[in-house]
Amino acid sequence: MPNPDEPARPWALRHGSVQGPAKALNQDWWDAQYTPDGALVMAVADGHGSAAHPLSHLGARYAVDVFTLCATEFAARAKGAGEGSGPGLRRLWADAHDRMPRELVRTWQAWVDDRHTPVAGEAPRTGPALLRAYGTTLIGAILTEELFVAWQLGDGDLTVVHPDGTVASPLTPQQLELGDETESMCSRQAWDLVRVHWAPISDPARRPRLVTLSTDGLSNSFAARDGFVRFVRELDQRIDDEGLDPVGDALPGWLARAGSYSGDDTTAVVASLQRSTPARTETED
Repeated sequence: MPNPDEPARPWALRHGSVQGPAKALNQDWWDAQYTPDGALVMAVADGHGSAAHPLSHLGARYAVDVFTLCATEFAARAKGAGEGSGPGLRRLWADAHDRMPRELVRTWQAWVDDRHTPVAGEAPRTGPALLRAYGTTLIGAILTEELFVAWQLGDGDLTVVHPDGTVASPLTPQQLELGDETESMCSRQAWDLVRVHWAPISDPARRPRLVTLSTDGLSNSFAARDGFVRFVRELDQRIDDEGLDPVGDALPGWLARAGSYSGDDTTAVVASLQRSTPARTETED
């Protein structure tokens, strides 16, 4: 029975992460958790993984951990911001678009500087060269009963299934990046490259049915963007038909299959609005 003293948790979580078939180690990282205030905080990051970024698996982990830390503080500020279009919410909007990107990038850079341990015989790395070694993308989101806000730097996908079943990718850039090039936490003035999605929720009936964060190993496994969008739509439909547990159990297998096509590490975090349990089909003995 729910504890009336605990915040509501409207979204249930499932996740998966698989190593690319030709990769020496998984360069992706993820996390998803509720804060004590009842905000859902989730993030995925994709270390660049090439020879120029030999420590990007650590960079991805730092990016997710830094996001979780900064987002938890942001969620606490959001709780006291009030509703509607008041000054508290306007200050929070400014925080989301200016303060938060700078905090994310500068804290990540400080963590890289503080935590880097040179290997014996390795040429010393400092400044931009050190940051480049840890290069990674980042997608993070906060969901509360009143607010949905998300940030993205580099490739990967944030997708949303709205209450009417439509699928949106609100952080997809208007001009897609070419080849393997992507914006990065190690880019110069990276905070200026962070894309922000801001969506106050004025009515519980308008809360997203499904939010997914995924690294580009998933979307790149489809021949065209339409195929990826159809996958997300069918994911939502299967949760309706079968329930979240069977879908969560099958998710790692689907990601492994996607990775076999894209050749990349593949990670997804799925937040599904709580739904009634599907009725079991009666069978005759």
